[in-house]
Amino acid sequence: MNPPRSSGSSGTPNDRTERAMMRRALVLARRGWGQTAPNPLVGAVVVRDGVIVGEGFHARYGEAHAEVTALAAAGEAARGATVFVTLEPCNHQGQTPPCVDALIAAGVHRVVAAITDPNSIAQGGAARLRAAGILVDFGVEAEAARELNAAFAFAASGAARPWVTIKIAVSLDGALADASRAQRWLTGDKARHEVHRLRAAHDAIAVGIGTALADNPQLTVRQGKRPRVAPLRVVFDREARLPIASKLARSARRTPTILFAEHPDGARAAALSRSGVQVETVSGLGPALQLLRGKGVQSLLVEGGAGLIGAFLEAELADRLIIFQAPVLLGAGALPAFGTAPGIERLRLVDRQLFDEDLMSVYALR
Repeated sequence: MNPPRSSGSSGTPNDRTERAMMRRALVLARRGWGQTAPNPLVGAVVVRDGVIVGEGFHARYGEAHAEVTALAAAGEAARGATVFVTLEPCNHQGQTPPCVDALIAAGVHRVVAAITDPNSIAQGGAARLRAAGILVDFGVEAEAARELNAAFAFAASGAARPWVTIKIAVSLDGALADASRAQRWLTGDKARHEVHRLRAAHDAIAVGIGTALADNPQLTVRQGKRPRVAPLRVVFDREARLPIASKLARSARRTPTILFAEHPDGARAAALSRSGVQVETVSGLGPALQLLRGKGVQSLLVEGGAGLIGAFLEAELADRLIIFQAPVLLGAGALPAFGTAPGIERLRLVDRQLFDEDLMSVYALR
């Protein structure tokens, strides 16, 4: 629950102008995409007399936070101004000093934060600001701000597993492949570029052994801006069947790769280990996810195949479902995308975008 709005606030916190300023801050926050983990994405806008006098965003882990950058851009114009920020200013000395100190020193009149900071270590910024006589409001564009940093908040809550997003590309008739099971792209270039952008925002990318054998994927970010840290690659492979000659195994010493097996063949597991693949013997998705979380993985992108996706859905271990639907029909004998998934209730639509003729829909599973 967000703290109550300050009774001394000037203006209505949810009016059109304030929403526009917070939306601008959210746009700025996204500029740090793939660069800030394990920190959140944050944007800030300094407004004086209805005019933006400074902007900033958290560009990279370890560098200046959004509020500090925006205040520096505003200079003396920050005195008496209102600062719109997508997350409650931190009250914690970490890689950088607390943002509340910079706001107090700048002499701002009011801070409007979309949401409170879920991190118990950094919390308390609003109280510090109010104690210094600065007005503080919460709640403007709160839903969008929460969604932007859902994985960060999930980890900050003490969750024992990563935030899990399932990504899948399907035909109009809800299939992954036609009757021949031949490998082919369903979506176009723009949709595939978006997938690489999604990869850049996750700590790890996972596939099942069926997908690893059929597609021989690299599971790397090869389009758009590279992430600060390459995502960990994960293969769910009960018997450790991943070929030594696969792209994943051959590049495991360059890009960390972990394989979860339940009943691995000893010789194959040893060979994969020698190639650089970390082989872990676990039973079930739950323990595997806990192991990943113990390695610092806050967010996991599951890219298939159908069996693995069905297992995540059945175990209720997924938080978001991203469907790219291509305008093609795969016909009789096609491989259904959700053939092994349990029946689920109507899902809440979080986002929808069109990439040329491919429709991307994001649904909340929790």
